[in-house]
Amino acid sequence: MTAIRSFFRSRWIDVPTNVSEPQAGLPRGFRAAGVACGIKPSGGPDLGLLVSDAPHTTSAARFTRSGTQSAPVLLCRERCELDGIRAVVANSGNANAATGRPGYENAAKMQGAAAIACGVGAAGPVAVASTGVIGVPLPVDAVMRGIAGAAHALRQDGDADFADAIRTTDAFAKRACLDVELGGGVVRLTAQAKGAGMISPDFATLLCFVQTDAALSPETADLLLSVTVKRSFERVSVDGQLSTSDTVILQCSGESGVPVKPESDDELLFGEALDAVLRQLAVYVVGDGEGARRVGRVVVRGGDDRAVQRVARAVADSPLVKTALYGGDPNWGRIVQAVGAAMPGTAPLEVGVTIEGMPVCVRGQYVPHDTDTLKAAVRGEEIEYEIELPGEGAETELFFSDLGHEYVTLNAEYTT
Repeated sequence: MTAIRSFFRSRWIDVPTNVSEPQAGLPRGFRAAGVACGIKPSGGPDLGLLVSDAPHTTSAARFTRSGTQSAPVLLCRERCELDGIRAVVANSGNANAATGRPGYENAAKMQGAAAIACGVGAAGPVAVASTGVIGVPLPVDAVMRGIAGAAHALRQDGDADFADAIRTTDAFAKRACLDVELGGGVVRLTAQAKGAGMISPDFATLLCFVQTDAALSPETADLLLSVTVKRSFERVSVDGQLSTSDTVILQCSGESGVPVKPESDDELLFGEALDAVLRQLAVYVVGDGEGARRVGRVVVRGGDDRAVQRVARAVADSPLVKTALYGGDPNWGRIVQAVGAAMPGTAPLEVGVTIEGMPVCVRGQYVPHDTDTLKAAVRGEEIEYEIELPGEGAETELFFSDLGHEYVTLNAEYTT
């Protein structure tokens, strides 16, 4: 197979050679739909339904670490069998967070209605997700009507409508559709994601739903999702704000008849494809950072694991670094400042800074470089910063957006 290029657009993503891009369509066993039910004032799509018709479906899930988790997140953790999720119902325009017991009850109504509508039984394993404004009661009657309408609209190629229905401030829908060649045959891997603001430090105001017709055990699904989320959605920042609603779910229908066995070559191949998909989606989320012009990638090496993680976050979340990125300004002094703030001390820190392959600071001191070349290098869509700390052994990366006028305008007027 030839590696695809239409979905994988970032130079930072290693594209597996065993994947290709089909025309469209969910994996075998899945159907989806997206409809407008009246949650959003704009009247746009705001209710999505996704179902696996395979009774032996396996799954895995990850959620926000926030201390103020939304009602859907609490409901899924408390009442949903996370290793056998058959369906997902998700709405946009309202987060159903900070809504107390009524919010929890509304999430439960969503779950029950979706279970019946999808034919998995009133107590069936259905995940619920919501994204949008926090602290506003969910218009549950509208949601019930939306679930009924979405159930009638379910189809095998409904992933595009589903992806549109989960958007909030997203400028574009984020989705993938790949065929993955394994030793036992070809399986399909699809995903739909949303996220543009309230992004960091672990996920984002981020929803991501992944489907495959490969046959994975619950343990294998959980392992692969854990590893790939750590390398993707846990490595993003738009504004340093942790959401109440983050949800990532992987569902495996097994309808291809191709097993992905533990510690097999196919597990490695499938894991590489899943990793590439989630990392590219993570870059898309950052690149859609509510008015963003550019995406930065900071790579920190040296020191210990805590040090590199702390420095990467300090640089990625620094408003000074982010505004410089927005303006295409190679002001690397802001990077040095952020590193120093993350690692306070009395002795000079021998930090190194390289921008787009050009060293500008070595062992804490300016080094001569071509400023015109550097200025031209930071005007692209993707800018890479490398930071060297004293010591050896640790390394991390983080994708982050710039910060510009539109972000301030959008968030200043979010509920008005």
